[in-house]
Formats: sequence, structure tokens, C-alpha cells
Amino acid sequence: MGHMSATARRILLAAPRGYCAGVDRAVQTVEKALELYGPPIYVRKQIVHNKHVVETLEKRGAIFVEENDEVPEGAIVIFSAHGVAPTVHEEARRRSLRTIDATCPLVTKVHNEAKRFAREDYDILLIGHEGHEEVIGTTGEAPEHIQLVDGPDDVENVQVRDPAKVAWLSQTTLSVDETNATVAKLRERFPLLVDPPSDDICYATQNRQTAVKQIAKEAQLVIVVGSTNSSNSKRLVEVALEAGADAAYLVDKAEEIDEAWLEGVTTVGLTSGASVPEVLVRGVLEWLAERGFTEVEEVRSAEESLMFALPPELRRDLRVASAR
Repeated sequence: MGHMSATARRILLAAPRGYCAGVDRAVQTVEKALELYGPPIYVRKQIVHNKHVVETLEKRGAIFVEENDEVPEGAIVIFSAHGVAPTVHEEARRRSLRTIDATCPLVTKVHNEAKRFAREDYDILLIGHEGHEEVIGTTGEAPEHIQLVDGPDDVENVQVRDPAKVAWLSQTTLSVDETNATVAKLRERFPLLVDPPSDDICYATQNRQTAVKQIAKEAQLVIVVGSTNSSNSKRLVEVALEAGADAAYLVDKAEEIDEAWLEGVTTVGLTSGASVPEVLVRGVLEWLAERGFTEVEEVRSAEESLMFALPPELRRDLRVASAR
């Protein structure tokens, strides 16, 4: 061994990582609503799929509920970044709730594609994960037209009315490669399959997967910071393993890392899902630095500058408040 033990242990830090524009907007929506209207502010479902974010907002007076009927009549409710079915808007109107819709605009785009294909009477094959909030919301736009395809192995179960009128859409946070494989299998069965007008997997999902692929080739261990219910974060673990990392794990924060993972490791890859605040990544960097991983190299594979305006309902009230 000798001099080998002195080799610098390094971290390859993926960029882009962490917050995407839709998450940034959704979290800011809750923060600004708390400032403007004061607590409590109700939020239907987790605003974004991150434990730390949800706990932080709870401390400030946000109350997270599963359904509208848990919100007192006339109160303010924020809909999460993942989007909701039209019935959720109807329920809110019935109970005269004041709604602020923090659905990511890139999810809204998929909802609009679903409505359009349904109007044209297509059978819509929605590629995504069973039970995910985004899938439930999109399906709700046209339940009689949409069926879920949960990955390539699910393709054989698809039944359509007319093979000449079939289109596909996808959840925004899937594995790009797996989705391409699913579409290829669908096209074998349905050669006339129509594509969405633009790619449904969002820019942030794609960029984070590209970045982690780049570092996985050189890293023996990849750590993905993210919560277990975060689809895009879980996909980063799968993509890292696929791209050649010996091991890859999902952790919410530094305390969840197992020392044993570092055995024989000289290069650690580090990234974070699209709903993860950078402070949690810094925590992991500090934890690794204490264990000799002091050399940090950021590996950048794309530039991101996209920003989304706050929801119009909130912007209007913020304007009024600032004019006072």
C-alpha cells in the first residue's frame, strides 16, 4: 500500500443539482403566503417531496393536509407543485376555499396536452409511476382516455380502442433512458403512436440525470440527497448505478450516511434531487470532509437560468399589499 494511502479522497459534485424552477416557485409561494396572510396556511399534500422543506414550513405555520375537506371553510389552501385533478379545484370552490395553485408550469403543460389529446378522442398512454401525485393529477384531466404505463414491462398490458389513435405522455420526473425504452416498446405495438408536442420529462430531471451519469463513471460511490417519496431523486440513484457507479444511495441528510459505504472508496459522487435545498448538500460535504474527502470538484454539464413567476393569485395580493 505505502504511498497509496495518501491519495487525496475527492468528491465529484454534480451540477446542475438541487432546486429546479418549479420547486423554487412552490416553496416561495408558501413562504410568501405565510408572510402576507399570516399563519395558518393550508397546503394540500407535501408542497414538494422533501422532508426537510415540509418540516421547515410547518414550523413557520404551514399546515399540510391530504385533502381539501381537512381545510376549514373559507381558508387559504395551496396546491402542491405536482398538480391536481380538476375535481380538486371543484371541491375547493364548493367549500369556498381561497386557492393558490403552485403547480409547476411544466406539469400544467402535460395537463394541457392530455386535455387536447382527449378532445381529439385519442387513447392516451401516460408513462409514469402508479400512485404518484403527478400521475393522479394528470389522469384526472381525462380519466376515460388515459391509462398508466408503468415502465417497459407494462407495455404488454396496454389495451386501446383504435391503434391508429394512440398518443403517449409522461410524468415529468422519470428516467429519460427508461422512458425512451418504454416508448420504443409502445411503438412496436402501435406504429402510429403519436408523440407529445414537446418532451414531457422536464429540463431539470434531464439535466440532473445527465450530470449524475457524468460523475458516476468515475465514482465508486454516489450519494443522492433527496427524500424517499421524491421520484426524480430515486431516479438519480438508478441512473447512477446504470452509468457505472459501484454503489449509489439516497439519503435525506448527512446523518443517514453509513460509514461502511466509504470502505475502499477514493471518489464519491454527490448530487441532489430537484426538491432539495443546498444546505442539505453542504451538510454532506462537511460530513465527508471530516472523513478525509477534502478535494471537491464541481462537474458541470449544463447551465440553468429558468425562473417561473409566482402564481397569479398571490402576485395580485402582493401587489395590493406593496401599494398600501
